[in-house]
Amino acid sequence: MCGRARCTLRADDIPRACHRNNDPVRHVNMDRYRPSYNVGPGMNLPVVRQDDGSNTDGACVVLHCMKWGLVPSFTKKTDKPDFFKMFNARSESVSEKASFRRLLPKSRCVVAVEGFFEWKKDGSRKQPYYIHFEDGRPLVFAALYDSWENSEGEKLYTFTILTTSASSTLQWLHDRMPVILGDKGSTDSWLNGFKIDTLLKPYENPDLVWYPVTPAIGKLSFEGPECVKEVPLKTQENNLISNFFSTREVKKEQESNMDWSLCNESVEANLLNNLKKEPKSTEDELPSSTDEGNHDSKSNVPTLSFGDVGKIQTKRDYEEFSADTKPSKEEIEVSPARKKGNIKSGGDKQPTLFSYFGKK
Repeated sequence: MCGRARCTLRADDIPRACHRNNDPVRHVNMDRYRPSYNVGPGMNLPVVRQDDGSNTDGACVVLHCMKWGLVPSFTKKTDKPDFFKMFNARSESVSEKASFRRLLPKSRCVVAVEGFFEWKKDGSRKQPYYIHFEDGRPLVFAALYDSWENSEGEKLYTFTILTTSASSTLQWLHDRMPVILGDKGSTDSWLNGFKIDTLLKPYENPDLVWYPVTPAIGKLSFEGPECVKEVPLKTQENNLISNFFSTREVKKEQESNMDWSLCNESVEANLLNNLKKEPKSTEDELPSSTDEGNHDSKSNVPTLSFGDVGKIQTKRDYEEFSADTKPSKEEIEVSPARKKGNIKSGGDKQPTLFSYFGKK
């Protein structure tokens, strides 16, 4: 689509930009023209059209200042004109819709601007770009115009810019672009009423360039050279959300790995401490029933101190560890990997860990 443009051209330069160099030109309502860096629907903009023959001054080209945003002539006179409803017309269906089909034979015009603006969507954020010719020459758009009369008898001329699918180099930015008439031949063919099949196509030449501009261009009240000043892209800000979530996932994974590492280190330390302690016999663990110093004179029931309880718990930990680490007979006979890596040949007399724990 095309909803914003820059037109700071002098009135005399507009016909020449549209390749009307030697033709006499008649001006209509050009006192309403105000050059602007930020033109949008509802604002006045000069268009070049063929003379309809209503005047006899010999001019065949008319430079006519009209409002951007088509208001069809069949609109009710009491209606308030809506310039944003039809500021663009899809070239693929322009010969089918009643609002545009009747204008094709005799109501064609062209619009000359220095460049136009288009917005690139990035989630909820939109970044505007200024698109123009690399050598600075004006762009010429294909357009249609119409006239409408309100209830007070005032006649209003309006126009719409035709759009087509985006060129291969602009598809990343938007799926539509204005129909650009790149040379005198295409401009003449459009104004003279030739068939539109070969004209209303994307502009594929490599001389169309662009750069990012300030988002303030979105407001029609924003005006001046700052509208077309190149600005750096804030890539870090654009990727803030994605970076936040990716960093969060990495941090979560690192914390998980750290927790597992600490857990493993704690288990290994406990097991090593338990192995270093020699297991005590039950005779040493429990006090003897004949030991007079370890039982009350009125009772023969043995009692345990806090130290004795700790020793019993250590022995239990050791027995559980021995049971878990000692492989069963089935594991030694069935598992090829363990058999290949741990069992020695018949001639090897070196004692194994299994035999050591067996003796204990």
